[in-house]
Amino acid sequence: MEKGFLTPKGRGRVNGLMEKQCLVVEDFCMATSSNVDVFGSLTNDRHVNSNEAAMKYGGAPCGNHDEPASCDTNKASIDPNGHVLTENTKTVAQIPETKIATGLHRKNINIPLNCFLGNLTQKCPDYYYPKGFKMHDHAHTSVPLHTCPDFFRWIHEDLRPWTETGITKEMVESVKGSATFRLVILDGRAYVENYKGGIQTRDLFTQWGFLQLLEGTQGSGDDDTHDIVFPDWSFWGWVEINMEPWDLVLKDLDKGNKRTEWIDREPYAYWKGNPWEAGHRQDLLKCNASETQDWNARLYIQDWDRESKEGFKQSHVGDQCPTGKNQSFFIILFSRITFHIYSCRFKIYIEGSAWSVSEKHILACDSMTLMVTPHYYDFFTRGMMPLHHYWPIKMDDKCKSIKFAVKWGNNQEEKVQQIGKAASRFIQEDIKMDNVYDYMFHLLTAYSKLMKYKPTVPENATELCSETMACTSEGFVKQLMDQSTVKGPANVSPCIMQPPYDPQTLNSILDQKANSIKQVEKWEKTTLNKLVKSKNYLLSSL
Repeated sequence: MEKGFLTPKGRGRVNGLMEKQCLVVEDFCMATSSNVDVFGSLTNDRHVNSNEAAMKYGGAPCGNHDEPASCDTNKASIDPNGHVLTENTKTVAQIPETKIATGLHRKNINIPLNCFLGNLTQKCPDYYYPKGFKMHDHAHTSVPLHTCPDFFRWIHEDLRPWTETGITKEMVESVKGSATFRLVILDGRAYVENYKGGIQTRDLFTQWGFLQLLEGTQGSGDDDTHDIVFPDWSFWGWVEINMEPWDLVLKDLDKGNKRTEWIDREPYAYWKGNPWEAGHRQDLLKCNASETQDWNARLYIQDWDRESKEGFKQSHVGDQCPTGKNQSFFIILFSRITFHIYSCRFKIYIEGSAWSVSEKHILACDSMTLMVTPHYYDFFTRGMMPLHHYWPIKMDDKCKSIKFAVKWGNNQEEKVQQIGKAASRFIQEDIKMDNVYDYMFHLLTAYSKLMKYKPTVPENATELCSETMACTSEGFVKQLMDQSTVKGPANVSPCIMQPPYDPQTLNSILDQKANSIKQVEKWEKTTLNKLVKSKNYLLSSL
């Protein structure tokens, strides 16, 4: 992939490698103003806080915020007239005049959308926030700053390919042919130029996510390209599969974990999904239980068309985690086995045509995740460790690998529960929406420093804001936007970004991951050899 391309998570590799998702942020001139230029063909989206950007770097007044995204900054001061003065540029940003209470938790003031004209809303407000708003900074409060989760440090590694050359307009313009839209954020306001229709409503919620960054970005990559990963669109909801915004889903998943104790769950590995996404998923189905062979896996095909027609009664995302007997239903695998399909001790994650949205939902369950060797990574997965957050499964020998993992796990109950809970805790605490916004903010801030030009509003672009999107939407789309709208600025600044890994530390992390996987493979091989010797001994004794 050529330098200067910012692609979203999962399916997205730009420059003709894959066309389903590609995001290119042309500019986010954080040094002086909140400027972004994005080419997008997205299925995933993440948003940065325009409030933070505007106040920290002297852009336009803050935009709407939903989940905790901070309009405050640790590098700003407020003069007696209610202006924010940045330490670096001394740029003045006019902000309204309403005080926000401080505290140990993020608090947002509620500034509702201006939908006075309903679905006839065609114009963005002149001011996203009322005049008279005053924000207190950490310099003037006792609210402690907090350090970003460790996986944020991968932002430095993702941007390393451009540290010497920077990112030029020519680099970015070269991907225009594969984009479905172009998004420009200039001086705190967003403009979009649509080229061609994207997949489902993914482009829509990708753009919506950017607005929540502004009133409040997306990603998966692989080791073969210089992709920069952003959170995907599903953090703000997924219309086509009836998925609510991530903060609501997290609560459902947490409740699901408490319904059935791990020891009371079925001692099998569970997976349900669309096998037609990729050949390796179809290959996984060969590991299903049959009359002659049981690989300790219980695998099911997800028919989204049928689910849509039946009202998604059996596909609620919150039921990813174990359900109790009164919530579950039964599946007859064959004449002798019946069980609660969600209530399993192990959950399988396997990629589709690229990364899958399901990854974070599976990991959020405290049933230990069996992760089939992934080719892509999500923006947070590089912060996880085999045998601590998940159990690695070999791609080229799935069935035996799954069977061994389940057998090992059922004999090591305490360790398996520790792994499952570590992953669930990681998702619940480190991948909450506060951190999603902070990650986007820090990534675009770092990206902007590499830009070699300042973007302009495209000739055919129209201004985009939450009002023009949410006020004119209907049905479930409107519901998701209402649920995920950033209500207003928060009283907490973004987390403190840690410095890049030094080479020794980075190599140590990579070696630890590789050694953990090798350890599992060694255990599998040793166990298999014992079984072979045992069978040979029995045969020779006959």
